[in-house]
Amino acid sequence: MTLIEIGIVATASFGAAIAAFVCVLRFNTKSVPQAGLEKPDHIAFLFDGQVLQHATNSARDLLETKERDILWGDIVSSFSVRFPDFPKTPDAIREINLRLNSGINDDAASLIIEREGDMTRVELIEASTNESVAHHKTKSLEQELIALRAATESAPYPMWQASAKGEVLWSNAAYDDLKSKIQMDGSAKDEPLFPDITTSEHPPRQSRKSLTVEQDDRALWYDVITSASEDTTLFHAVDINAVIRAEVAQRNFVQTLAKTFAQLSTGLAVFDREGQLALFNPALVDLTSLPPEFLSARPDMLSFFDRLRDNRVMPEPKNYNSWRQEIADVIAAATDGRYQEMWALETGQTYRVTGRPHPDGASAFLFEDISAEIALTRNFRAELELSQSLLDTFDDALVVFSSSGVLNFSNAAYRELWNIEDDNTFADITIMESVNEWQLRSQPNPGLAEIRDFVMKIGDRKTWETEITMLNGDRVIAYLSPIVSGATLIRFRKAASIRSAGLNLVSAQL
Repeated sequence: MTLIEIGIVATASFGAAIAAFVCVLRFNTKSVPQAGLEKPDHIAFLFDGQVLQHATNSARDLLETKERDILWGDIVSSFSVRFPDFPKTPDAIREINLRLNSGINDDAASLIIEREGDMTRVELIEASTNESVAHHKTKSLEQELIALRAATESAPYPMWQASAKGEVLWSNAAYDDLKSKIQMDGSAKDEPLFPDITTSEHPPRQSRKSLTVEQDDRALWYDVITSASEDTTLFHAVDINAVIRAEVAQRNFVQTLAKTFAQLSTGLAVFDREGQLALFNPALVDLTSLPPEFLSARPDMLSFFDRLRDNRVMPEPKNYNSWRQEIADVIAAATDGRYQEMWALETGQTYRVTGRPHPDGASAFLFEDISAEIALTRNFRAELELSQSLLDTFDDALVVFSSSGVLNFSNAAYRELWNIEDDNTFADITIMESVNEWQLRSQPNPGLAEIRDFVMKIGDRKTWETEITMLNGDRVIAYLSPIVSGATLIRFRKAASIRSAGLNLVSAQL
């Protein structure tokens, strides 16, 4: 680059700088008066974006902020009380020149806001040149006081202020209404509504108090919050009657549940979300032999199951090293509602233990002594096996159908006669399917359809018999007898067996 080119560039740069300086100087000169010409009480600010670049001395005295950079939000809090439409941010200003009038009655002050690029100038214009920063603060405080009075008077809960001696210095409408409802006529204005509440020290203190309505002897409950301020104390009374009613209903419900649980024969152990025992009933003590003192100490789940193992109330683990992991698996299964096991104890008792999840991460374990049920099931099963073995010794083929036509019972001779496998003995076989099987293994016979109708018939029935010819030529007599509950017993006997029995009877008579 030649010297001439360098000179041209330098000249252009210098010219641009001079132009920018003149523009800023022009804006600053217009926005902020020079120090010698500045009015003593003049309030004006100049912002670059959100940050204050310049302010008059009176303006800085208005903010009383000197330890840090002043931001736009600082003057928002200062002007918004007197000028409710003051913009929250400079970007919210849509006009180059904006004039805001005071929102206070009988206040002729206005606020001039000018915007040029990123620069924003704010100037307060008072009605009288003699008015100062103190006047603006006074007007703002008056408006703020009006808003606070309206807020406290319209508050739905009682508020009052008392002296150090406990005398009521000020109260809102809700306090006065409550006092007229509670106290008898003629009570002094300064007599406190809650005389037993003393003045508070920092920090604020909360206490629950009740008042009695003399007219119907009804109790009203409040949470009274006390906050001390110099020589006075401010009180807030929050109505908690709905909370009290909910607590009473909950307490009554818990008592009802406790009485119900106390009558149950099933042991109940409820653990909270932290895994500690929160509720148990007397049946749990009887079934587990755990001391009530131990249960009342709210043990955790691991300690609870460890104690069950020590008392031999649960099956002995095969591997003590994996005992904790097994208990952790039990707890995890209970929280998902998947835990249900039968515990066969050394004493011969059998417990059914069920784990169920509860709201808020709680878990409940139910302990049921099903020893009698297991014994009854075993005895019933043994009787069935004995009856089956007894009937299997008969030569006659026996089969029983229910009133709905479902096969309930058959012996070995029946399965051998009709070539039925043992695996299908307890399948859900109907009379229709059985008749179809008989037709495949016997010659055509209308009596089979009559057997089907006899089994399905509702009402009075009499013993009936019919003859069936097998495919190999053997003749079988079917005897149908109605039995209890509408069921039907069918007895198949070969004709040769009948003749042999008749010949033997004749020989015996001769």
